[in-house]
Order: sequence, then C-alpha cells, then structure tokens
Amino acid sequence: MSGILEGKRVLISGVLMESSIAFHAAKLAQEQGAEIILTAFPRPTLTERIARKLPKPTKVIELDVTNDEHLGRLADVVGEELGGLDGVVHSIGFAPQDALGGNFLNTPFESVATAMHVSAFSLKSLTMACLPLMQNGGSVVGLTFDAQYAWPQYDWMGPAKAALEATSRYMARDLGKQNIRCNLISAGPLGSMAAKSIPGFGDLAAVWDTRSPLEWDLKDPDPAGRGIVALLSDWFPKTTGEIIHVDGGLHAIGA
Repeated sequence: MSGILEGKRVLISGVLMESSIAFHAAKLAQEQGAEIILTAFPRPTLTERIARKLPKPTKVIELDVTNDEHLGRLADVVGEELGGLDGVVHSIGFAPQDALGGNFLNTPFESVATAMHVSAFSLKSLTMACLPLMQNGGSVVGLTFDAQYAWPQYDWMGPAKAALEATSRYMARDLGKQNIRCNLISAGPLGSMAAKSIPGFGDLAAVWDTRSPLEWDLKDPDPAGRGIVALLSDWFPKTTGEIIHVDGGLHAIGA
C-alpha cells in the first residue's frame, strides 16, 4: 500500500535537531512516499548531520529567509533537484533574547522587527520563492503556537505568531485560485531548539500539566509531525486558511 504522500515533492525548513517537529515531519514524509529537500540557516552542516538520520538521503540547501539573494535562487536550486514542488513546510521562528522572557514592555522595535520578519513575513517570502515550482497547486504548512492568548515568557513571539496566523489566512485567500492551500499546525510546547531559546520555558510548558485534556509529552514531536504530513497530503483537498491544533486539546479549555 502506497503512502499518503506518494509522488509528492516537499521542501521542509527548520530541521535543527532530531527533536525538531520539522525533523519528524521530514521522516514521516519520506515514509509516506515523498521526495524531500531541506533548507537550513545559519548552520547547514548541522542540518546535514541530522539529515543522515532520515530514512533516505536528502539534499540540504542554505537558506536565510531574510536574504533576497538566497530566496531568488531557491527555485532554480530546488528545481534542479526535484523538478517541482507539491508542498512547503515553514518551520521557522526567531526572536532576539530581549524580546522574550518577561521583557515585553522594554523590547526595542529593532528586536520586534527581527521577530516579525523571520517568524511571520518569511511565510510569504518562502512561499513566493517556491511558487514557480508549484504549477499544479499544492500545500503550504506552517507552525504556530496559539496566538489567541498571552503566554508566560513568550512575549513578542506571541504577536509574531499572531502575524503568522493572519499571513497564512491572506495567503490562503490570494493563492487559492492557483489551487494552493495554506494552513497551520498549532502545536503544544515541545523541548525543541526553539523552546530552549525562551527564558523560563518551563513556566509556559507547565500550563499543559494542569489544563490539557489529553496527556501532553514535551519530548514527543511525532503528533505535530503527523499533522503536517496530513495537511501536505490530498486528504484535505478543500481545507485552507485553517489552524489545526495539535496541543492535547488545551486550546478548548478555559481553566
């Protein structure tokens, strides 16, 4: 029996560690029949080492999503490797340290601008760079952390994720005519590289210990990876502009 991504070609960003959601999405995508290519920044060699743990070899491309030169050459490089694309996974987020950890009221605009550029605007930038390769439509899937709420320690990454969520909806509106779906997975907290960069991350994650209806495991990125692969597949052919929660159900619980 073939996998749900059989014949699909997918670009995946954000594979930094074996514990990354993006790594598990890449692993599952290969297991489900996809050909994949990875992008990495600022250390492609680190991603190349992690990529050796995937079921099949895959190429790693250096891509800084704030660099117009990198974005401008992406379609040519990916096209030479895969010929085209059916899916794009945006797993990119960054905020300077002074934009996190309880410093919300004192963060300078320069740091906020960096967080917005890397974490939200890059969804549009990456998608548009890949658009020439998506002639037959496809699926763009990003990762958010529920921006409905103000979370402990998360500070300016909250507004950045809110911007990401709005960006995905507008992209769904404008790319639908090309049969390109744009959706997000809203994952619960995980012990990833991104999480480790948030001062006081334990305070945020502790919310899940008392409020999540389903037991939540900080060490298990597999459910979020499965959500990404499902949205990349043809099993959601008319779903776009959506946010699918993979958070143990906490988003539905008031207190």
